[in-house]
Amino acid sequence: MKKLILATLFLTAIACQKKEQTEKTAAVTDEHSYSKPELAVAKHLDLDIKVDFDTQTISGKASWTIDNISKGNEIIFDENTLNITKVTLGDDEKETKFELGKDTEFHGKPLHIAIEPNTTKVNIYYNTTKDGVALQWLKPEQTADKKKPFVFSQGESVWSRTWIPCQDSPGIRFTYNAKVTVPKDLLAVMSAVNPQKKNDTGVYTFKQDKAIPSYLMAIAVGDIEFQAIDNRTGVYAEPSVLKSAAYEFAELGKMVNAAEKLYGPYRWGRYDVLVLPPSFPYGGMENPNLTFLTPGVIAGDRSLTSLLAHELGHSWSGNLVTNATWDDIWLNEGFTTYVEHRIGEAIFGKKEFDMQNVITNKELVDNVAEYGDTNPDTRLKVSLTGRNPDDGISMIPYVKGYSFLRVIENAVGRDKFDPFIKNYFDSHAFQSITTEDFVKYLNENLIKGDKALADKIQLDSWIYKPGIPSNILPVSSAEFNAIDAIQKGWRETGVAGLSKKITTTAEKQHFIDLLPTDITAKEMEAIDKEFNFTKGGNFIIKRQWFVQAIRHQYKAADPAIEQFLIGISRTGSVMMLYKEMVKTSEGKVWAKQVFEKAKSGYHATTIQAVEGVLK
Repeated sequence: MKKLILATLFLTAIACQKKEQTEKTAAVTDEHSYSKPELAVAKHLDLDIKVDFDTQTISGKASWTIDNISKGNEIIFDENTLNITKVTLGDDEKETKFELGKDTEFHGKPLHIAIEPNTTKVNIYYNTTKDGVALQWLKPEQTADKKKPFVFSQGESVWSRTWIPCQDSPGIRFTYNAKVTVPKDLLAVMSAVNPQKKNDTGVYTFKQDKAIPSYLMAIAVGDIEFQAIDNRTGVYAEPSVLKSAAYEFAELGKMVNAAEKLYGPYRWGRYDVLVLPPSFPYGGMENPNLTFLTPGVIAGDRSLTSLLAHELGHSWSGNLVTNATWDDIWLNEGFTTYVEHRIGEAIFGKKEFDMQNVITNKELVDNVAEYGDTNPDTRLKVSLTGRNPDDGISMIPYVKGYSFLRVIENAVGRDKFDPFIKNYFDSHAFQSITTEDFVKYLNENLIKGDKALADKIQLDSWIYKPGIPSNILPVSSAEFNAIDAIQKGWRETGVAGLSKKITTTAEKQHFIDLLPTDITAKEMEAIDKEFNFTKGGNFIIKRQWFVQAIRHQYKAADPAIEQFLIGISRTGSVMMLYKEMVKTSEGKVWAKQVFEKAKSGYHATTIQAVEGVLK
């Protein structure tokens, strides 16, 4: 009887928690979704699709288990460029009426579906079209091995609705099962529990039993193989890339262990990574169970694996605790940048941590200067109403969010802040929250009415006001100080031997970023000869060097810059170069010429961003 009572109390508590979360979701208005989850909300997806490379379409059925909260006669989904062919209700597939509303830029159309008060399942038959932003279809020659086609998805921020009809808001979470049919010589993987080798049927099944938001729905299909790193981590990649990728990410298991020591158990089962072809538009995408990565992170010397620490960090901040709207994206990216730096400190040491702090601080200063320190987009809590929510994915939420969390840490000490962050993740696990939810939690669990502490943190200045608050922490690095001293004297002494003093990626980046503003092409040539920045170096070093080469008319680097821009589709990185190119009339002509050559290999989101700069 005692066990029965305890079980009843436990189930009651769970039901209350779910009810509270439903009410919280209902109270949040997401301007970038047509869905009205307070009336009827999707809870689980059974997806049955076929991937057709001949027509470059995905087609099939999305069966949604729903909660018709209001007992009304309609549920609204988001769709964008899809072809909806039929909608039915229930397991007996009773056909029902549906209607598409007005098309709005970036948002697509509302999909109004007639339901009944007792409806619990809605089946949507559909196929994707060539205009779907989320899917990038690659011909064999666009892949690393150049033998077989490839397709991958990128859902963040509102593009999942271009490959699945869904309630496409980060504030709405659901579980899913999927059956995916692909050509028999290819492997399918998703943001779920994944197969580790091809079968002979071309039919793969997936299960994600943790509730996720729609932007974390992900799929990739190609000539993909798997190699384990340890018992819960591993790498997927094309055959020619697999060995080098496995070497590059050999410390992946250590990173997961380091993160767990700081922030509690990893809750997603396996943590694997998929190295995508070069057209992937981001450094990485934190899809649950399977991070999607740019091949640019494979440097051959494990010098760029800090990117992996960022994507791993999202397993806590972003995937476990998610921003409820895109106005709150700093909750995802600021927290994750903080977690990334802490993992990096645990793995790579205090010296690297200090250097990364200086680099991050410079990124904040540079980005605020670019926007203008009164620009509302330099706030942490932004307003993206009527805009493309991708506009919120700048560096500001990453680096300003990180700096804000460091201010709090400094104010209370790590002995208090670390347990606070861990408890924050635990108490909001598998929930989507707003900035105001975090502020309330911070006030109740850390500040606790302490006015002196509140004044020290200056919460309102960081979250709701533009620019950089006055209480930002100073940053310094002994290693960078030594490089600064070198910068003051190399013009007199020459650059011979500097490559033996400036060796790590962070050190080289700092040296490049702070080259004299009046540096000459001849001096650039001497530095290039000493370090081999134009032809050698990893992705980050090349990018930073090419910015300086464009800025200072170092023409010897032009062919390599063009090759760099054609060979990748990492939006933020190519944008850095295009923005520098268009500052002169000659450079703008060159930028347009390069873009014409490069855009066939770019992701749709990258094309949109570059076109905006070129205009």
